[in-house]
Amino acid sequence: MLEAIRAVHRGQRYISPEVASELATHLAHEVLSPREVEVLNRVANGSSNRVIAAQLCVLEDTVKSHVKHIMSKLSANDRTHAVTIALKRRIIDV
Repeated sequence: MLEAIRAVHRGQRYISPEVASELATHLAHEVLSPREVEVLNRVANGSSNRVIAAQLCVLEDTVKSHVKHIMSKLSANDRTHAVTIALKRRIIDV
């Protein structure tokens, strides 16, 4: 606390190491495209790639590509993990 007061008194800004770490984590994340968010919402609702492809009028391979990019951007291990991460970050809501 004393460090924060001294920094502010010197005209500087103070951010705790915990907050700085959290900010760095969130700033490092890539942003999902609107289409990726749309696909992720449908994944969160339990839709298969085939169903999502039919709903969006695209090829199933296109959906697979979106899911692959989503998992990469979110550093997720699988579809469920991607949904969990997106919910925690408030990218989607169900």
